[in-house]
Amino acid sequence: MARKRRPSAPTSAPATSGEVPVVGAREPCPCGSGRRYKACHGRAAAQAVTELVRRPFEGLPGECDWVALRELVPAATARLTLRDGLPADVPSLTLATVLPLAWPALRRQDGAVLVAVQNDTATGDLSRDLADVLTRALTTAPGSPVEAGRTPAEGPRLQDLIAPDAPFEPEIHEGFEFWLDDAGQATPEVTASLERANAAATPTARLTGVSAAYWCRTPEKNHLRWVMPHPEEALLDALARLHAAGASSLGEGTRLVGSFRAHGLTVPVWDLPGELSAEDCEKPAAVFEERLTEALAVDAPLTAEERRARSGLMNRQVTLH
Repeated sequence: MARKRRPSAPTSAPATSGEVPVVGAREPCPCGSGRRYKACHGRAAAQAVTELVRRPFEGLPGECDWVALRELVPAATARLTLRDGLPADVPSLTLATVLPLAWPALRRQDGAVLVAVQNDTATGDLSRDLADVLTRALTTAPGSPVEAGRTPAEGPRLQDLIAPDAPFEPEIHEGFEFWLDDAGQATPEVTASLERANAAATPTARLTGVSAAYWCRTPEKNHLRWVMPHPEEALLDALARLHAAGASSLGEGTRLVGSFRAHGLTVPVWDLPGELSAEDCEKPAAVFEERLTEALAVDAPLTAEERRARSGLMNRQVTLH
């Protein structure tokens, strides 16, 4: 069978000057080469944005809480502050864990914008993907969701948009009613999505005495998952020292069961008795944080017992992203 020939280049000169617009992968490339976008300028654009950024939220206020809202928390919101302020017709900008029908973002009828952090993204740079959604949401017509789109290779990242000194204070919700500014006007699809989301939500609370520690209740047992900012190797050494000394728990009936990696940070996980509430965890967590700070300051080599403890922790570690 004869090989298919590539389309010949047009007789007119390709439009090589200026920036080439982003179009669908199978559409003709706007540069005029005669090839599909994915085989021409789209190839360079894809290569530019698919390299994995392991800490996409690094440098943002509340990096650990960003990771928690992305990976751990079912229903939460947090107000965002932009470096250059909001447009006059956007009264507020809010980060949400998820939105109805998996919308990347939503602009309410009053102009307020909600951006979902738990959406699927097309590139290896979550920060750039979310910044693209945020930017498009600011100019979306009020009362409309923001559709998924192709992230420009040279677009801004969240770190370029978010004010670096602004507080990031997640608010945990029991359900997803924050989706709606007027429940009476919700479409049947949104109402059904809300009911499904509320039925699947795991009860979750954020501790107030320490940073980025989240209690949750599951049918089997309760857990505490604590997103920590410390370098992974130093943190694992410190946890191993505490574990070997019998000081890694949060009190009677609790147990450090391992950790996982998420977006470049380490998240230790404790099993808790079913009757232990988030409020009950506050004081033990604060005391543990003091022990951990002391262990992090030790620079002596691990003992044999501490190395065994570290190996056990490593064997129970998984990577989410």
